[in-house]
Amino acid sequence: VQLQASGGGLVQAGGSLRLSCAASGRTFSNNAMGWFRRAPGKEREFVAAISWSGSSTVYADSVKGRFTISRDNAKNTLYLQMNSLKPEDTAVYYCAAARSSYSGSLSRDYDYWGQGTEVTVSS
Repeated sequence: VQLQASGGGLVQAGGSLRLSCAASGRTFSNNAMGWFRRAPGKEREFVAAISWSGSSTVYADSVKGRFTISRDNAKNTLYLQMNSLKPEDTAVYYCAAARSSYSGSLSRDYDYWGQGTEVTVSS
């Protein structure tokens, strides 16, 4: 089972990036999925989560209104559209699949983790 995150890169403040997370080895269409990030020198933190169907989403306050999480179960792929990026969004972003159909911000509820994709926002 593998989660492959991609789409990171270097972008100027105010710019946009779209992260993708492709799952292989099994389907996660019945599992909630989420994005977390770890900034340099900081603990990993929750970014966003989405229910199995995509009908329910939750965001960290720091990204609400700027980031949008979505999924395509037919493609077994998770996305994170990031707009109005700020230097404080600089981090390695990880996708994860939860144990249940609905999940939130607790990393302990996620069983599968991708390898991370690096996002750098310059000022």
